[in-house]
Amino acid sequence: MDTLSLFGIAIALAMDAFAVALAAGVVLERLTGRHLFRFGFHFGLFQAMMPIIGWLAGLTVQQWIEAYDHWIAFGLLAFVGGKMIYEAFQEDDEEEVASDPTRGLTMVMLAVATSIDALAVGLTLGMLGVSIWFPAAVIGLVAGVLTVAGMMLGRKVSGIWGQRVEVFGGLVLVGIGLKILLEHTLLQ
Repeated sequence: MDTLSLFGIAIALAMDAFAVALAAGVVLERLTGRHLFRFGFHFGLFQAMMPIIGWLAGLTVQQWIEAYDHWIAFGLLAFVGGKMIYEAFQEDDEEEVASDPTRGLTMVMLAVATSIDALAVGLTLGMLGVSIWFPAAVIGLVAGVLTVAGMMLGRKVSGIWGQRVEVFGGLVLVGIGLKILLEHTLLQ
């Protein structure tokens, strides 16, 4: 696989992570280096691990996974996006701290949901007989960098348009989930 094709695949796979990071940057009151590292590292790690898992899984598991991977991605993104929309309409309570999408189960769900397509890429690379280690590293690094860039851009947008941009971020996540679901159900 040539380098240009590999970077094209890596950028295409990272677009969902970029959009989710953009939404995460919107909801955070203050964006710190810790947030950037946590999100960038985990999204990059999951984007790198999924092609490896797909590559190792082989053709037998591919048919089993393909039947419902899009439902998992949709469910995770719709849940997190719906939660963001709900929280945007809640009255601000000084005692209540806004949820941080760069922590815990929310972060893991987002990282898994945005990296499921990378699993299919790993299966494809395995079928083509391509070594997975260099492509997985490139995919992970590109996803990590674009995730950090998305968070920084999201923070800027939030500062310009205010807190209600959180609704838009939630709608973006639900939209990405719907896009994944429709691509897999209408094309099959």
